[in-house]
Amino acid sequence: MKTEIMECPRDAMQGLPYKIATADKIRYLNALLDCHFPILDCGSFVSPRVIPQMSDTMEVLNGLKPSEITALLVIVANLTGAKKAIAHPRVQILGYPFSISSEFQMRNSNKTIVQTFEELTAIKELATRDHKKVLVYISMGFGNPYGEKWSISLVEDWVGKLIETGITTFSLSDTIGCAHPDDVYHLFNRLIHQYPQIVFGAHFHTRYDQWRPVLTAAYEAGCRRFDGAINGLGGCPMAKDALTGNLPTEHIISYLNEIQATHEINEKAFDVARKMASQLFMS
Repeated sequence: MKTEIMECPRDAMQGLPYKIATADKIRYLNALLDCHFPILDCGSFVSPRVIPQMSDTMEVLNGLKPSEITALLVIVANLTGAKKAIAHPRVQILGYPFSISSEFQMRNSNKTIVQTFEELTAIKELATRDHKKVLVYISMGFGNPYGEKWSISLVEDWVGKLIETGITTFSLSDTIGCAHPDDVYHLFNRLIHQYPQIVFGAHFHTRYDQWRPVLTAAYEAGCRRFDGAINGLGGCPMAKDALTGNLPTEHIISYLNEIQATHEINEKAFDVARKMASQLFMS
C-alpha cells in the first residue's frame, strides 16, 4: 500500500509576518503541482482580517495550472467560506478544522464545539450536493495546552460522532507539537482498526529535529497519509504565541525511502520546489 503525502503550503505561509506576492504564490504552487502530491493544501476562504496572508486565495486558484494527479484543498471555517470554496471549480476538497478543545475552537472560529459540529454538518451536506469532499482536521488531537480534559477516548468519541454525519477522511492534528509517540501509536491503531473504511491521516506540528518518533509511531500503527510542509515551516497562529512548524516534507520522503515504503512523489521536481521555497520564505 502506497503512502500519500499532502503538501501544505497554506499552513507554511499563513503565519508569516510578511506578505508573499500573489504571483510568487502561484509560481511556487505550480512547482508543487509538478511534484505529484495527491493533495495540495493551497489556500483558505477565511476572514482576511484574521489570516491576511490568504486573502488572495481566489486569485491564486485562478492562476494554477490544471492537474490530473493533484487535488486542491482549501480551508474553510464557516458556511460563508464553504460556499465560496464549493463554487470554485478548481477546489475539490474542503478542509475544516474541528477542535476537541473548547478553548481552541473558540479562538479559531468564535464558536462552541456544539455550534461547530452543527455548522460542519451543514457544510458536509452542501459539499456532498456539489460533489466536493470534506476533510476534517481534529485539532488538539494529541493533547491540550489549556488545562482541559484530553484523552484517546475523547478523540474516539468525537470521531465517531463526525463519521455519523458522513465524514470519511480525517487528519489527526498535533496543533502545538505536544504529541507523545505512545499516544500517537495507540490512537491511530485503535481508530484504523475500528473504522477500516475511513481514511486517517497525520498532521503533525513538530520541531525540525523532533519529527522521527511521532512519524514512526503513526506509520507503525498503520497510518498511510501524512501532511507536511517543505522545510518544516508553518504552524497555527490561533493556537498560542509561539508557532511550532509543520512536519518537514523532506523528512517524510527520506523516512519512506529509508524503510522502502512506496510513494509517488517526483523527487526531481520536489528538489526544484524545495529550492524555490528556500528563496521564497527566507527573503
